[in-house]
Amino acid sequence: MDERTISEQKNKIIYATEAIAGQMRALALTIHQCPELSFEEHRSAAALAAPLREAGFTVETGIAGLETAFRARWQNGVGGPTIALLAEYDALPELGHACGHNLIGTASVAAALALRAADLPFNGCIEVIGTPAEEEGGGKIIMVEQGIFDGVDAAMMFHPREKNMVIRGALACHDSTFRFYGKAAHAASAPQQGISALDAVIHTFNGINALRQLFTDDVRVHGIITHGGSAANIIPAFAEAKFILRAATVGGLEAVRQKVYAAARGAAEMTGARLEIDQGLIYAERNNNLALAASFTRNLALLGVEHEAPPVSGGVGSSDIGNVSQLTAVIHPYLRIGDVTPHTPEFAAAAGSDTALDTMLVAANALALTTWELCTDAATLAAVKHEFTQWQSDRR
Repeated sequence: MDERTISEQKNKIIYATEAIAGQMRALALTIHQCPELSFEEHRSAAALAAPLREAGFTVETGIAGLETAFRARWQNGVGGPTIALLAEYDALPELGHACGHNLIGTASVAAALALRAADLPFNGCIEVIGTPAEEEGGGKIIMVEQGIFDGVDAAMMFHPREKNMVIRGALACHDSTFRFYGKAAHAASAPQQGISALDAVIHTFNGINALRQLFTDDVRVHGIITHGGSAANIIPAFAEAKFILRAATVGGLEAVRQKVYAAARGAAEMTGARLEIDQGLIYAERNNNLALAASFTRNLALLGVEHEAPPVSGGVGSSDIGNVSQLTAVIHPYLRIGDVTPHTPEFAAAAGSDTALDTMLVAANALALTTWELCTDAATLAAVKHEFTQWQSDRR
């Protein structure tokens, strides 16, 4: 296949995206205006799955035992790789779509629809996998454990941000809830009869703060008090705090967990409170597939978009796509929607702007073009799969 033929076929994909641009903008805005929290994204999941079903994709809902998860599948030709385009659509409490998941889910749907509408010859299976609860709950972790990504040769999505970065890492992450049970008493007339669960929470924060000088630079520990008592004149019999622990790797995260848990247990012993620990799922660190990123970068450049190098250190969070990246080749590129920081009201407003919707369509094109390349260029696919296999081998 010569370069002119390749360009003609890529142009068909771009034209197909342009043809559905209005529909996809409306879809992204609908999700943006009706934000739904983790595992509650019923309207959003249905809205994303509907155009795929109408286009002839086979749609399964409620996969992996999750009511708001779905998988839409279309096989073109015979055999070929299975490429997954991941859709996120959960929002943040109080802030709404302050992480731009309305754009993420719609971009993956638009990419799949464009590939279908372009009617190009290739062999491959295209899947849009709707993954709920990225913000809180680890939907992809559950889906990995339930085998949803078995047989997938590569998985991709885009994420809105304040700059364009094709390759960017993410920390391993683990959330823990500490519940302390003490004994209520009148805070003025008989405080000596009480056991303050709130004091245990405060000592936990102080203990963790004392540990910070001992943590490596990659470690992040941050928490909130979710319940501190019901009245100032009552010794609190119950108090609760939630912490998120992060480190560069799952192995490093385990060392942090042991230290933080020791601080919480020490706080319980100091105060006489009883401690219960509720451990969340473990978000793995992200393994970016460089060969896959190179393909995405080429197609981004074709669309006239340049990218920047990620920060040398710091400036990263966590995502459950890290668990998918332990199983198959993955990229999670970021594209600029404005001078805004995620998880803020300003970002939520930007996620519904014309600029963000334009960026979403660029992302859809880049995802579709990269998917087509994986299905038609044997060398690109082989490089992606070889790199992942080598990474797995090096970890053993």
